[in-house]
Amino acid sequence: MADELRDIRREVLPNGLIVLTEKMQHIRSVSIGIWVKTGSRHEQAEHNGISHFLEHMVFKGTDTRTAEDIARQIDSIGGNLDAFTAKECVCFNVKVLDEHLPIALDVLSDLVLHPVFASKDIARERGVILEEIKMDEDSPDYLVHEIFTQNFWKDHPLGKPILGTKETVRHFEQALVLDYYGKRFTPGNLIVAAAGHINHEHFVKLTAERFEHLKPANNGFHDSVPEVTARIILRNKKSLEQVQLCVGVPTYPISHEKRYASYILNTLLGGGMSSRLFQNVRERQGLAYAIYSELNPYRDTGCLSVYAGTSLESAPQVVELIVNEFRDLKQNHISEEELRRTKEQLKGSLMLSLESTTARMSNLARQEMYFDRFFGLDEIIERIEAVNAEELVGLANDFFHADQIAVTVLGNLEGMKLTREQLEC
Repeated sequence: MADELRDIRREVLPNGLIVLTEKMQHIRSVSIGIWVKTGSRHEQAEHNGISHFLEHMVFKGTDTRTAEDIARQIDSIGGNLDAFTAKECVCFNVKVLDEHLPIALDVLSDLVLHPVFASKDIARERGVILEEIKMDEDSPDYLVHEIFTQNFWKDHPLGKPILGTKETVRHFEQALVLDYYGKRFTPGNLIVAAAGHINHEHFVKLTAERFEHLKPANNGFHDSVPEVTARIILRNKKSLEQVQLCVGVPTYPISHEKRYASYILNTLLGGGMSSRLFQNVRERQGLAYAIYSELNPYRDTGCLSVYAGTSLESAPQVVELIVNEFRDLKQNHISEEELRRTKEQLKGSLMLSLESTTARMSNLARQEMYFDRFFGLDEIIERIEAVNAEELVGLANDFFHADQIAVTVLGNLEGMKLTREQLEC
């Protein structure tokens, strides 16, 4: 199976493991990612944070390498080794010069396939992650997003923090780590993706040598569709100088046919310095230093949220200005000039983002996870170009309703009030 415009190849090993490559002829680097197709939303409530904990633990040593060996081997070839956990996936990745691909894949597959999970390492890592949780709680912009998300998808795993909580992390023991690892790291739940100066057949051969011993297994993970709770949450934190705001609405899932229109709407609303929110709230009114909107789509739901940091005095006015923009998008025609500028911005950032091997490798894996095919750049640009102003107005009318708007306000609130009537749009 191949993509004509991008040199993308896909192979499924006999045990169900998917191997993807994209050849980038004029580049000397290669990025390799081992992707686990389940993330924090697939955890039971009492094990919240275990995916992220596993992501940390595989770096602590394997049957044949210590943590220091892993770091030294990658450093000695000038490579960059990294990992992250998200709501719906975990990724372990490495970027190296093409000549070092065999050793890079050897180290990466070793840490994913043969971790030791020693009890003493687990105990030490619990302490590290508890510090990470504290660090995030000390970061107000992170904290307001976390409180917002937990209330937006209340009582659903998608709303739970990726890091877990102090209570759940303290209970992580070796038996639990081994059990979760055994269920997650099965061939049907893994994708190995690579992009850069690479030969597909050679890469598949190297991957098969390391992964073919894995036995097929059902992971048994079931997603329940989250319901959105549009609540107004005012959280007092006296130590904060600024008031942090998060205002959001439910949107479409990641593979929805109107996703391109959603990305344009988000870009126009708060995606950059020429966006409506930035120009109005920061440049014209001077009420915030940071203000932006972001679109977070998932397999079966999504959220468009606006973040702003402002003063206590200005907070109600900033909420009003955000709601005014929602109303304006619903009621008024979007000019051809603004639509053209927004499309060019979106196309430019998309094309620039695909210049690195790491971005291409991620793009491959995500398209495999969420779509049953690969999209060429030309096709994506065509889809962006096809969106018209009427579609955006229709989308705004689908998304922006007072009873669907969730708001979280964090700061030294001193009697600040916010009612549903103030969100009328």
